[in-house]
Amino acid sequence: TLVIEEQGHLDCNGRGVLNSYLIGLLVVLALIILSLCAIVYVSAQGTITNPGARRSMPALVYLRAMLYIPELVWACLGAIWVSDDSRGCDPATVGSVIAAVVTSWIILLLTGLGVVFVFDPLGNPRSQHGPMEPLGVRDLESSGGTQFLSTARSLAVKVWESRLRLLCCCLPQDESHRAAFSSISQLFSDFFSDTDLVPSDIAAGLALLHQEQDKMERSRDPEALVSHSPSSPVEHDLQVELENAAHCMRFAASAYGWPLYVFSNPLTGPCRLGGDCCRTGAADYDIIGGDHLGCHFSSILQTTGLQYRDFIHVSFHNQIYQIPFFVALDHQKEAVVVAVRGTLSLKDVITDLSAECENLPIEGVSGACYAHKGMCQAADYIYKKLMNDGILNQAFSVVPVRSCCVVFLSSGCA
Repeated sequence: TLVIEEQGHLDCNGRGVLNSYLIGLLVVLALIILSLCAIVYVSAQGTITNPGARRSMPALVYLRAMLYIPELVWACLGAIWVSDDSRGCDPATVGSVIAAVVTSWIILLLTGLGVVFVFDPLGNPRSQHGPMEPLGVRDLESSGGTQFLSTARSLAVKVWESRLRLLCCCLPQDESHRAAFSSISQLFSDFFSDTDLVPSDIAAGLALLHQEQDKMERSRDPEALVSHSPSSPVEHDLQVELENAAHCMRFAASAYGWPLYVFSNPLTGPCRLGGDCCRTGAADYDIIGGDHLGCHFSSILQTTGLQYRDFIHVSFHNQIYQIPFFVALDHQKEAVVVAVRGTLSLKDVITDLSAECENLPIEGVSGACYAHKGMCQAADYIYKKLMNDGILNQAFSVVPVRSCCVVFLSSGCA
């Protein structure tokens, strides 16, 4: 529309560049649309077990990749015209060109990020050693093949580590972070070493799994229903457990601080916390670490309904393998509550992804026991804080209580 309206009426600076840009942009967009339509059509052919109908897909993907070159050139050309030669032109024309240029750069940026984070530059190392080689050749080259696979694995680890560093560029690159990145990279490279999947493969697998589960559910015999009277002991015990779970849930949710409180109370939450966000209780109470201590602590008070004096220790300190928690007195249940926050920050995500097996010594259990590395180290951090700093002893000495309750959500299950 812009080309038709402005054709013959381009009397501003750089009209030749603008005319070439608009016509070239139409041609590039037409080629991109045609290539994408062809990709959609061909990718819908065949079945999961019959990929022959999609054998032309690589050529179409390469064609679409080549079209990124003129798309980049035209994005640069539009940016040059807007910055240098758009003076004196119709504001609507300039706005349309700016919108086209910004859209092009956003698409190119997202594509570049997708290539960096998704594209595997190593391919499948195992496919490069075909199974049809003679036995003697495989024996002679076994050492070379082993060395090749070892090199490929090392390169895969470096690729994943580079991706993690780029994703977590806002985190400090100290020794603990580097060790965590290395551990996660090793895990990811091992997990994806024998797979060559795209999102559509995963979606198809989940759809087939869902169909299989539905088939098994329909073929299963009806289960015998056991009815209980409303006054039966089973019904009463279940009701008590549900009430206890709902009560503990308040402590687990409050550990997330003001973000979850404002999310749960979008209209009244900011007003209730507004006055307390400007001050902090760290000077009067055992509150350590983190920012916005007043907001966090006020949201905990609002969610749990406790008083200031009921809190023994509150920690918002957050690092890799070190997650926030608080210790409080629950007078209603006569218990000491240790509430551990779940995943909320990027550092918590790194802790979750550190999923290597770590030896977990358990007294009275024979044989090796293993646990999630990130969660195990986070639990060890909290345990040492509670015991070495005397936090639990202080809590039990304040008032007589009957039990100690640990509540958590997400990665807080450490």
